[in-house]
Amino acid sequence: MATKVAAGRPRWVVALCVVLAVLLVAAVAGYLYVRPLLRTGTGYAAHSLCAVTEIAGRTDASEDLPPNPLVPYLTQFKTGSHAYVNVLGLFAGQTAFYSEGLGCTLSPRPPRFPVPDAVPSQKLLTEEPVPDRALDEAIGRAFGDHLPDDEAEALGTRGIVVVRDGVIVGERYADGFTSNTPQLGWSMTKSVANLLAGRAVMQGAVAVDDANLRPEWTDERAGITVDHLLRMTSGLSWDEDYDLGTPITQMLFNVDDMAGYVAGRPAAHEPGTFQQYSSGSTTLLCSVLADRLGGGPAMPRDQLFAPLGLTSAVLEPDATGTPVCSSYLSATPRDWARIGQFVLDDGVVDGVRLLPEGWVEESTTVVPLTSADPGEYATEEAGYASSWWTNLRGDGTLAYPDLPEDMFFAQGHDGQRLYVVPSRNLVVVRLGFTPESRDLGLTELISAAS
Repeated sequence: MATKVAAGRPRWVVALCVVLAVLLVAAVAGYLYVRPLLRTGTGYAAHSLCAVTEIAGRTDASEDLPPNPLVPYLTQFKTGSHAYVNVLGLFAGQTAFYSEGLGCTLSPRPPRFPVPDAVPSQKLLTEEPVPDRALDEAIGRAFGDHLPDDEAEALGTRGIVVVRDGVIVGERYADGFTSNTPQLGWSMTKSVANLLAGRAVMQGAVAVDDANLRPEWTDERAGITVDHLLRMTSGLSWDEDYDLGTPITQMLFNVDDMAGYVAGRPAAHEPGTFQQYSSGSTTLLCSVLADRLGGGPAMPRDQLFAPLGLTSAVLEPDATGTPVCSSYLSATPRDWARIGQFVLDDGVVDGVRLLPEGWVEESTTVVPLTSADPGEYATEEAGYASSWWTNLRGDGTLAYPDLPEDMFFAQGHDGQRLYVVPSRNLVVVRLGFTPESRDLGLTELISAAS
């Protein structure tokens, strides 16, 4: 006769139940631990699937997914104007909903945003069909014409526009892309946030030294100013690494109110004493600007895109309607070039001043930290001013010694670049998909375009 336990079950059954319970608890705990990372992958993929199809009008969103072990296990659905992605058909699902004129938003439910007014079309740049062999060859190198096919494909250049003296003098697109294809600028959006701040200052809605930006900031964070957010010197605790549970992945893929999440970060440094690159700072800045200027998710369109005639520009909001000014501006290469020309023209378009006089110069000048310790600048290859990168570093050296000292630029994930060279009256735009670090050939291109 088998040995019985008090409840009448064999001991092996009880032991098996205990083991299964432990395994179940371990599996649930393991899933909860990796879920933020999984949601980073599904959120990235859902947003990409929605934006590529609905904004750019392309069909293969997988071309915009960087190499990642998670990619083969993603299940993607596109239904109407929204995209849903999960892992293995079950886990960490994320949905991105498209809103007309505003782009795609990660949200558990469809956002209800008012449809913004259309941007009136106008001719922004003129073309000059004058052959320039040296420039054409430099553009070809930036597309990898000198490389084997597989390396040129990995280089991933999708669009280049060169503007000199307000005239398009060089332009080229990869197969499947045209002058009418909007492309995501990623962190180039931060430099556009600087222009939105300039618009707010121009209208008296905000000042760069405004503090007390959030009512819940009753500690040292109350001293954070608009300028601190623009220059990445707020001192808020942050980690820009796209890793498990880091603030940047939490902000972009795990919360509805991105600005609220950033505002809840603790202070790690006294404002103005430490520079740390932070997408959170820029998104928080845009929540302040939207509050002061009004317009909600349509604020960038009302304040900048419409006055400049940027018909393709879409700056996507989070689920609360805050424009994600750190990352999510899409525009055609020509409209990106028009942004550069606007900055080159010191914020004047069609004879109308839209930015305060001197705003561009101040915004592209690195300001010493109050700690006066150059080692506390958290910028690698160039100087970081007011949301613009500069060739002239904070220590007085040049990031690119072969290029003009006055050059400044916007740059974004996967190799997005917008260069402005005032002394050469030059704007150069490069858009593409380059997940791995490569020589983009842009130093040679800028030199040839000059």
